[in-house]
Amino acid sequence: MKAVTWQGRRTVEVRSVPDPRIEEPTDILVEITTTGLCGSDLHLYEVLGAFLDEGDILGHEAMGIVRETGPGVHALTPGDRVIVPFNISCGTCFMCVRGLQSQCETTQVHAYGTGAALFGYTKLYGQVPGGQAELLRVPFGNTLPVAVPHGPPDDRFVLLTDVLPTAWQAVEYAGVPPGGSVAVLGLGPIGDMCTRIAAHRGAGTVIGIDLVPERLDRAKRRGVDVLDLGRLGSRVVEAARELTGGRGPCAVIDAVGMEAHGSPAATAAQRMTSLLPDALAARLMSRVGLDRLHALHLAVDMVRRGGTLSVSGVYGGMTDPLPLLTMFDKQLTVRMGQANVLRWMSDLLPLVTDGDPLGVEQFATHHVPLAEAPAAYEMFQAKQDGAVKVLFRP
Repeated sequence: MKAVTWQGRRTVEVRSVPDPRIEEPTDILVEITTTGLCGSDLHLYEVLGAFLDEGDILGHEAMGIVRETGPGVHALTPGDRVIVPFNISCGTCFMCVRGLQSQCETTQVHAYGTGAALFGYTKLYGQVPGGQAELLRVPFGNTLPVAVPHGPPDDRFVLLTDVLPTAWQAVEYAGVPPGGSVAVLGLGPIGDMCTRIAAHRGAGTVIGIDLVPERLDRAKRRGVDVLDLGRLGSRVVEAARELTGGRGPCAVIDAVGMEAHGSPAATAAQRMTSLLPDALAARLMSRVGLDRLHALHLAVDMVRRGGTLSVSGVYGGMTDPLPLLTMFDKQLTVRMGQANVLRWMSDLLPLVTDGDPLGVEQFATHHVPLAEAPAAYEMFQAKQDGAVKVLFRP
């Protein structure tokens, strides 16, 4: 089969690799019809190469048609259409039954002390082959994949694999009161969807903050109050307060993470680390903070006293300095973590099957053949051509 493989920093290639096969009785094989390019994939493209091997198959946003099932699978049959949640969870352990699928005790990666394994996402999360491919082996076939109806286009459902549950959880964790205010830092796919979900759930003021004009325009067309960080700079905090009665937003969602702009020293450290031998780089990254924390510090400054900071952007530094005095003084609540995809499925399925209030069917900006994945990665990383969400068609 053809698959997108990691070959080095800023280097991905589509190569022929062996087809996956049924390995456990409850495995299924899914013939991929659509798979997404995620902002988290850029961390592999740019920063986390020390935890990858050449040839690793990328991607964790996949859906398709069940081609084959193991002898222990009773919930699905060949021909069923499914979406595949990005976190690999058993559905039956202590964590899973409490809606914490991202902490699944069956697939936790004990070698690195991390949570549930993820498709296509480094040794830190199990080094499981990903979904930017023609075929995907999916474990826990009775409890992990979610069947969706045939008929509507894939764009209706593929965001259920990651974008929708990640954004829904970010808004849930933000705890925005009815009619309250929320600011979203970063209007990539997660941040954009956060603004839509926050408005859908009753926020009175939704503020979107970014540097990219096309992303700001896209959010503005849906009624979001947008602030151009590139133009406003440090004055963006005051601008947000002016939109929220002088106090600041009730909640701020950081949908940026380690790729934030505005920290030259951390940027240089990340780039220097990528030049080290993998073993040395991995040890360094496991012990030293290498994140660009501009977005997180901005969120702490911006949120009102007694407010909530919700972090959905991925951070990787082990010793990142945080402004704890300010956070304590402002009496902030902080919630974060990988999305528990299946936890939110009952909330989200009606929003993609009974109408389309979040605009998922027109959400993707680019539909690209899998063979053109290397150029798509480069485009998305550089934020070119208005790229917000890229979907591959194998």
